Amino acid sequence: MVGERRDPPFGGSLVFLLMNLPLGVLAFGLLTAFTAAGLGTAVVWVGVGLLALVVLAVRGGARLERARVYALLDRYIDLPYLPLPAGKQALRWKGRLKDPSTWRDLAYFFVLFPLGLVEFVLVTAFWATSLALAGLPVYFRWLPDGAYYFPSADVRWLTVDSTVGALPWAALGVLFVALSVALTKALAGLHARLANALLAPTVAQRRRMERWWEVAEEKNLVAG
Repeated sequence: MVGERRDPPFGGSLVFLLMNLPLGVLAFGLLTAFTAAGLGTAVVWVGVGLLALVVLAVRGGARLERARVYALLDRYIDLPYLPLPAGKQALRWKGRLKDPSTWRDLAYFFVLFPLGLVEFVLVTAFWATSLALAGLPVYFRWLPDGAYYFPSADVRWLTVDSTVGALPWAALGVLFVALSVALTKALAGLHARLANALLAPTVAQRRRMERWWEVAEEKNLVAG
């Protein structure tokens, strides 16, 4: 389920997008390291414990990611997990491994790194350009030689050495700020859709969950 609000809040979108790269690097590094170690030592059973830890960490991390999406982007994502079967741990682990949501959670965290990299580059590039242009009438006098040279001090196609000369660039910067705001919210909205596609229950999962709760309710009524 996705919230009815169309556009995510700007402040939350900016924070969310800037967080994605470090979180993606951390998740990718830990997952690849523990998965490789688990597969490599599975023969001596040590790896089985490591792989089990990966499964628990992925499902727990996905819960935190749903909470982060809701807190920063105002998008609520339902939990897709069916209650685990009662009884032996083997049955509970079988339920976790057979649950498609476990593997979709894993796919999300592997995708988070390259996606976070693209988002970080776009957001920082647009905002750095926007703020540099908008603030040019203020700081150009403190640059070397008291002027701004485009594209560089060695190749001087354009020179800005007065407040009046910097004003057109500042106006362009204001336009870029508006574009940066729109880009930030658009990227956050696209990421929220991806998170919903991978972390929310599918139609088939919703039906299975509804059937499970119907059966559970009937059992409770019979027991009562």
